Amino acid sequence: MSTAVSDRLTFRCPDDWHVHLRDGDTLALVARQTARQFARAIVMPNLAPPVTNVAAARAYRQRILDSVPVGLAFTPLMTAYLTDRIDPEEIVRGHAEGVFTACKLYPAGATTNAAAGVTDVRHIDGVLERMQAIGMPLLVHGEVVDDDVDVFDREAVFIEKVLAPMLARFPELKVVLEHITTREAVDFVAGSGPGVAATITAHHLAFNRNAMFVGGIRPHYYCLPVAKREHHRRALRAAATSGNPKFFLGTDTAPHAVSDKENSCGCAGIFSAPVALESYATTFEEEQALERLEGFASEYGPRFYGLPLNEGTVTLIRRPNVVPEVIEAGSLRIRPFRAGETMTWAFEERG
Repeated sequence: MSTAVSDRLTFRCPDDWHVHLRDGDTLALVARQTARQFARAIVMPNLAPPVTNVAAARAYRQRILDSVPVGLAFTPLMTAYLTDRIDPEEIVRGHAEGVFTACKLYPAGATTNAAAGVTDVRHIDGVLERMQAIGMPLLVHGEVVDDDVDVFDREAVFIEKVLAPMLARFPELKVVLEHITTREAVDFVAGSGPGVAATITAHHLAFNRNAMFVGGIRPHYYCLPVAKREHHRRALRAAATSGNPKFFLGTDTAPHAVSDKENSCGCAGIFSAPVALESYATTFEEEQALERLEGFASEYGPRFYGLPLNEGTVTLIRRPNVVPEVIEAGSLRIRPFRAGETMTWAFEERG
């Protein structure tokens, strides 16, 4: 369905399979950034307090919809935050009622608002058994949090010590290993059965870990999982542009106020929503694979989740596109991914 000429790219309307929309004033500012480019989005549940029951998910979904500009069609797909003591019946009920699309596994302490996460994956075996039976996807933040494991090795160790044994216990469980950052993750997903997939972010395709240290500490390049060495980035780019349907788009857009990024203990997260499609298009063009962007962005994710493809289109045009230094509303200021850069692609419209 995609069409491309030298200065224009039109393809089926995409979905974002991993977003952080936050809440309150931040939600009001950032929801429109995702909704203008994507028809649907998997919404992370790591609020404070986290979304652990059906009532909380319904209420959060309505707050999201209330934040989307009138006339812009957007469907937030809600997730349940797993804890050691989560009630399996609440998860099953939420899925049956069309509230919970998936469940999210955060190892306790792994990232923003993950303190209430799972301390040992064996504690949720009862939930995973029910999810496997009903075909409900498990979305995984794939990092261990052991003090003796280097931060750059946490994804690879998680795959070996946690994910592989879990899939051996639940071989029919649908799993998305989210925001992968390593060659080990690419190889694991590619070598697993059809029920295992992965999302790849725009920022992990764009830079390696050196970006955090150019000319000093660069807090706006700090995210979790952290960016890795260049050979890992190259593996991600090869996977994303390969046409393998096990790899699809998930921005992990994660807004934080500038003041929360630029301090002695800056928050992890990159706010990529304002230039998400432009960034992916840049990578795919650099890899001479623009014809495969539509599959990655618009087809593979819905098929994995068992959802219909979107009917509309999006169009990018080739023109100088200066990314703003900040996006703000009132006193809230958030620095977007690629702030101050001039990109070669610009988002034009959803059709």
